[in-house]
Amino acid sequence: MPDYTNTIAANATENAMELEYRYGAHNYKPMPVVIERGSGVYLWDVEGKQYLDFLSAYSAVSQGHCHPHIINAMIEQAQKLTLTSRAFYNDKLGECEKYLCEYFGYDKVLMMNSGVEGGETALKLTRKWAYKVKGIEPGKAKTVYAAGNFWGRTLAAISSSTDPSSTDDYGPFLPGYEIIPYDDLEALESIFKSDPNVAGFMVEPIQGEAGVVVPKEGYLKGVRDLCTKYNVLFIADEVQTGIGRTGKRLACDWENVKPDILVLGKALSGGVMPVSAAFADDEIMLTIAPGEHGSTFGGNPLACAVTVAALEVVQNENLAENAEKMGQIFRKRMLDLQQQCSLIEIVRGKGLLNAIVINDSEEGSTAMDLCYKMMEKGLLCKPTHGNKIRFAPPLVINEAQMNQACDIIQEVFLQTNQAL
Repeated sequence: MPDYTNTIAANATENAMELEYRYGAHNYKPMPVVIERGSGVYLWDVEGKQYLDFLSAYSAVSQGHCHPHIINAMIEQAQKLTLTSRAFYNDKLGECEKYLCEYFGYDKVLMMNSGVEGGETALKLTRKWAYKVKGIEPGKAKTVYAAGNFWGRTLAAISSSTDPSSTDDYGPFLPGYEIIPYDDLEALESIFKSDPNVAGFMVEPIQGEAGVVVPKEGYLKGVRDLCTKYNVLFIADEVQTGIGRTGKRLACDWENVKPDILVLGKALSGGVMPVSAAFADDEIMLTIAPGEHGSTFGGNPLACAVTVAALEVVQNENLAENAEKMGQIFRKRMLDLQQQCSLIEIVRGKGLLNAIVINDSEEGSTAMDLCYKMMEKGLLCKPTHGNKIRFAPPLVINEAQMNQACDIIQEVFLQTNQAL
């Protein structure tokens, strides 16, 4: 990012970037595009240029930008009531909770705001359950996480991180965390067997920020079986993978497993406002008593109206099925491209959560350079962990739009490959 301290912005793009640079914390490094408007799979910048969105706000905008059904529900509710706090009942929360529990198959749901709040709720539920139900001695409960995980930026979340960019200069970290390799059932059983104080294992069915890392077939089923065998809670972090993104209602549905605690966020509101939720059955959820956990905004009437509308869109428009179909097209096009392009090391993913691993080190700039070139040609995406490019368009994308995007990717990759 250039130093704007003594410059005058030449256009709307530079003006917007200058304002953020001067007055905002420098905790992000965005692509140099300033978005003004969105509809469906498309975004427009302040200069009027159109782009295909292949990031979907990190899978939050699965239903497409500004879906009219969700926006109309939001407007209607916003004109009546937005917030009461949980000091009082409201007429939307119970209806929304019933809808959610029936939709995902749990006894209870606890609504929060951000995905990381959903993760923290799952952690607190796990510890309560450990002491009240499993009988672990107070203060000794442990939770296990897979290396490469990402579930947020709070201290609780980064305490489980193996990424230095998340952890450097933020210690000391929360105790009671154990880290094992991802997609390793032997390591999981070993820690369960050796430590009776393990209360829960939290895992992403597909690791998103790590670069769309897909585990071997049978991994989730193995996790479920081991958690049952050793009386450990299986916590599925489906904040990014849930709600149709991978071609099923949940990524766990690919192996027909039900986690003890399910964490959702992002697309739970269609990207319209922050909404998250932790789901569990009564034995777990009812360990928390009044006053022991909550949020001023969690379960607010506006969020409830938006959440129901967002899930209605997923169901009524068959977005999970479309994600599977469009994902197959995307991966076939990319695998065909791989045969012509030495830049591509790996193509992987499920549904419309996919990644290309670039033949470069994590410290190299090739992936970012490719993203800049794709941006210039009208497609927005971004690298993760240096040499991996994640592709996650809204689930409403159609075949013509998918092929248009693949044409852009192919053109950029082949031109870059030829220039090397």
